[in-house]
Amino acid sequence: MTNKEIRKAFLDFFRSKEHHIVPSAPIVVKNDPTLMFTNAGMNQFKDIFLGNQPAKYLRAADSQKCLRVSGKHNDLEEVGRDTYHHTFFEMLGNWSFADYFKKEAIEWAWEFLTEVVKIDKNNLYVTVFGGDANDHTEKDTEAYNFWKNIISEDRILFGNKKDNFWEMGEQGPCGPCSEIHIDIRNEEEKKKISGRELVNKDHPQVIEIWNLVFIQYNRNANGQLELLPNKYVDTGMGFERLCMVLQDKQSNYETDIFQPLIQAIAQAAHVNYGDNAEKDIAMRVIADHLRAVSFAITDGQLPSNTGAGYVIRRILRRAVRYGFTYLGFEQPFICELLPTLVNQMKEQFPEIEKQKDVAYKIIKEEEQSFLRTLASGIQKFEQYIASHKNEKVINGDFAFELFDTYGFPIDLTQLMAEEKNMTVDMVAFEKGLATQKQRSRSVAQTETDDWQIVNDSNENTDFVGYDTLTTETKILKYRKVTAKNQSFYQLILSQTPFYAEGGGQVGDKGILKNNTETIQITNTKKENNLYIHLCNQLPKNLSATFTAQVDADSRKLTENNHSATHLLQFALRKVLGTHIEQKGSFVNADRLRFDFSHYAKMSKEEIRETEKIVNQLIRQNIPLNEHRNVPIHEAEKMGAMMLFGEKYGDKVRVIQFGDSIEFCGGTHTSATGNIGLFHIISESAIAAGIRRIEAVTAIGAENIVYAQQDTLEELRSLCNNPANLTLSVKTCIEENNKLKKQVEGLLNERINALCQQLLKQVETIGDIKIIRYCGTEDADFVKKLTVMLKPHFEHEKFAFVGGSVFNDKPTLTLFFTTPMTEAGFHAGNIIRQSAKVIEGGGGGQNFLASAGGKKAENIRQAIEETVKLITEK
Repeated sequence: MTNKEIRKAFLDFFRSKEHHIVPSAPIVVKNDPTLMFTNAGMNQFKDIFLGNQPAKYLRAADSQKCLRVSGKHNDLEEVGRDTYHHTFFEMLGNWSFADYFKKEAIEWAWEFLTEVVKIDKNNLYVTVFGGDANDHTEKDTEAYNFWKNIISEDRILFGNKKDNFWEMGEQGPCGPCSEIHIDIRNEEEKKKISGRELVNKDHPQVIEIWNLVFIQYNRNANGQLELLPNKYVDTGMGFERLCMVLQDKQSNYETDIFQPLIQAIAQAAHVNYGDNAEKDIAMRVIADHLRAVSFAITDGQLPSNTGAGYVIRRILRRAVRYGFTYLGFEQPFICELLPTLVNQMKEQFPEIEKQKDVAYKIIKEEEQSFLRTLASGIQKFEQYIASHKNEKVINGDFAFELFDTYGFPIDLTQLMAEEKNMTVDMVAFEKGLATQKQRSRSVAQTETDDWQIVNDSNENTDFVGYDTLTTETKILKYRKVTAKNQSFYQLILSQTPFYAEGGGQVGDKGILKNNTETIQITNTKKENNLYIHLCNQLPKNLSATFTAQVDADSRKLTENNHSATHLLQFALRKVLGTHIEQKGSFVNADRLRFDFSHYAKMSKEEIRETEKIVNQLIRQNIPLNEHRNVPIHEAEKMGAMMLFGEKYGDKVRVIQFGDSIEFCGGTHTSATGNIGLFHIISESAIAAGIRRIEAVTAIGAENIVYAQQDTLEELRSLCNNPANLTLSVKTCIEENNKLKKQVEGLLNERINALCQQLLKQVETIGDIKIIRYCGTEDADFVKKLTVMLKPHFEHEKFAFVGGSVFNDKPTLTLFFTTPMTEAGFHAGNIIRQSAKVIEGGGGGQNFLASAGGKKAENIRQAIEETVKLITEK
């Protein structure tokens, strides 16, 4: 069976069991601070398990895109080195939301594996939870009894809490699980030792293939378990492992999922997969990481230096580094593999084809950037080696500097050191790395207390903020959070007008008040479908009724900016073309930011035309036409634009201003005329094929106009109020340029004359010729003098020692010819010592260095000290 046939067989099977086949959620997670990426099939159903959202259907199945690189599931460094670890993978899964439970889950899993895809029953083993004394939980005899009806009891094993009890986190829904394992060893190996003895022993050929989780408990904050009123089934089967088994392979990378990519890499590198272990690892790393990076970008996550973007950049750079080190790729190559991936995956995940051009350009630009970084690191490394010729160990601090500052991988530093018959001081390197990690942990550390119930309610917060900015409400629960040594509180209200941060729009702020007190709400966020209101202090009477009131001025300005982004996208598609797609946005009361797909810098005329269209739409005062709870297929028929990487429900909200129609959950102005004025501040590139516009509206736009008017008036005044200001400024610039050239000519004449004078003052000390100079010119003058002296002594041992005091600041300059540096002289090292005389510091290269200082009166002494250090060496 091909991988496409296997995936289809799984989904068709559960469709026949009355499961709703749901699309994969985006790989990039939003509104959940505990996750950066979707790392399991259950993530998109998390709110159902937590009780924050009702289930839309009782049964579901899907093939979910997953990414595991950090935290509990940190597989990154294992990827490529073994046969089964991946960053990106597909998780096949089926779910029951208070419908069927253990019996059906077990029977259907067995039916699919043994009857549908025909896996030999004699190769399968199952595990069942064996109980845990600390949790006071018994053996899962219920699951055991269902299993023994379909498989021999000698193939059923009891597992411990680590292997056979699934938990979402330190608290929350959890339950026992039953794993299905398969033994894919050859018959000779099976005779030596039973597969039963190798289950859960990390054997690469006796592996878990399917995990059936039975969610029946809730773990409280005190660690105690209580039975849930409803029971759930959550199963997950690694698609890549299943393909390995069904295609009779010993490695996931040998399946038709990976082989097209690996063969494309091998062809580009002019090698054969299977000939060399190191090259094989590199090809597996690249094939895996291409999948991870491509799908993350497709779902809206751009590589960056922070958060999820940093993870994607790190994965991509790991792939580039393996290609560079082991396969000899010195030009972008990963981007060229994208068509092969698209061809493989477009049927199941059509978004990869729709976004392929954007993904290609972003990956290529990232590759080019990191290849330049590698080149810089290699140059830095070679310079270090040249100045430490007699040493056998590379300083660990230097290795860490390469890693931390230049992004240079430590294993590449070790490899290059080995080629020079050197080693790296890994103890010092690890110390630097540990210090950095501790610093990062300290910054990121957050302590979150348990929720404290105030008014018990099974209802979720009712958001009324589309219709009103004020409402009566009660506090349902609260918790304390401590981050960066500061504490604040999070409140859940029964009803709220506060918009929670999302869709690029900032969260509302305002107040919570009653007759006796007023509490400032500093921000509003959404987490696992909960509206969380942030405040720095708790009300004295938590059970009282409050009035929740949004800051009306801030909300109004934010709404103006949000609506302006919709008009902006409409205008951009008019001016630049319908290929324009939103790639991100940010709107608050002060400004707006809009990221979009486009492959060229906008011209001044295009920016002006875009502004004109938006302002024309504002003057038309188009009323807001809001459509709530629209079935998604009807919204698509309306022509509503959606944002890639967003997970939309069956019903959506559509915002319409005339011909501008978009899916949107944010708040908007009632009519475009309220926006007042729109002005683009800047247009720039943030990634290959991704542009960013920053703009202001209303008061912000007015202030820009006033500032520009003030600047023009100031210029007019400086130019004596000319009739033609542009011509006057142009004339001033031209005259200034002429005068600069004249000054430069005179300066060069002076330097030349001084050079001739100094050539007559050459001293010879031993075999070294030395010129000293002390003047009052700036550092640039002295450097030009150095350049003019250099040709006269190129093949001789020569040193120029220059000192100058300009604006009461002393500067020391030292230059050596090549024969001097070849003799072991280093200008930077010498000047560092002599600069102490002027109470300064500096450095530079072996042939040219400079230093500044504080004690101008000691400049001549510093020159003499420099000469002394040269002649006494």
